[in-house]
Amino acid sequence: MSASNEIRFLASHEWGRIDEEGVLTVGISEHAQDLLGDIVFVELPDLGKELDAEEESAIVESVKAASDVYSPLSGEVIEVNEKLFDEPEIVNSSPLEEGWFFKIKLDDSQAFQNLMTEEEYNASCEE
Repeated sequence: MSASNEIRFLASHEWGRIDEEGVLTVGISEHAQDLLGDIVFVELPDLGKELDAEEESAIVESVKAASDVYSPLSGEVIEVNEKLFDEPEIVNSSPLEEGWFFKIKLDDSQAFQNLMTEEEYNASCEE
């Protein structure tokens, strides 16, 4: 897997995938959407908002609970997944692809390497 397609995770169940321009696409993990159950609403950050690493940046609501979504890294929100406003259930069916939440232009793309690898994240979920 190339670095520009690599996924990294936070312990709080968010994932990030970086592209060659230093833009991070952010969503929640398969494990998180599984725990939440049927997702019924997603609140996304405003375009242009500056986020700090691990800052609350979005909210996802399911039939079971509401959960904060944290930004894996610092940067400016440059795009949100507007499909989620009308079809929040996309997060359940495709959490790592179509169900992404927002994209940020990173302040420091090197910080991406400090996030958990998929193996580290999966191990933390089993604990």
